Amino acid sequence: MITRYAPTDLRRFCCTFIVIFLLLAGVTTLIVWLIYRPHRPHFTVVGAAVYDLNTTSPPVISTTMQFTVVTRNPNKRVSIYYDHLSAYVSYRNQQITPPAVLPPLFHERKTTVALSPIIGGAMVPVSLEVANGLVMDEAYGVVGLRLVLTGRLRWKAGAIRTGHYGVYVKCDMLVGLKKGFVGEVPLLGSPECSVDI
Repeated sequence: MITRYAPTDLRRFCCTFIVIFLLLAGVTTLIVWLIYRPHRPHFTVVGAAVYDLNTTSPPVISTTMQFTVVTRNPNKRVSIYYDHLSAYVSYRNQQITPPAVLPPLFHERKTTVALSPIIGGAMVPVSLEVANGLVMDEAYGVVGLRLVLTGRLRWKAGAIRTGHYGVYVKCDMLVGLKKGFVGEVPLLGSPECSVDI
């Protein structure tokens, strides 16, 4: 026997099924996220070398530097792909080297990788304040520099890969540097870098 309430019951059943399915999908997604939740990588500058640092008039800086940066992936279940990485050096919030393009990097779970890019080589126009400040800091023997790494990263957990996320790494450091010195310079401390994703 056909009742006139059958379409309503079918609608109610479909709505209940959809709500339960969405709830289970949401709970499953939350559990997977909690298990595979990626943590930010850690970056630390462990070495620096200055091969060229000249200030000329009009205020232009020409420099070639090399930094050794150690990066650690703290994730137990998630690997990291770095794409389109570039590095530059700034002094008093002004870029003093052109960006150096770095090769792509795959970072396995719970591993440490060292990067040692050579940055610079071209003349970069700067403000008079930056040029004078650099000359004064070199005379004093301590120069505050910032190494910046930018690029994109993707997380990989098993067969799952995420989309690209922008990564911005900022390493503030003090280096012992006198005018005319060429070679490895002492880092005053081993600065931990801030990482924004």
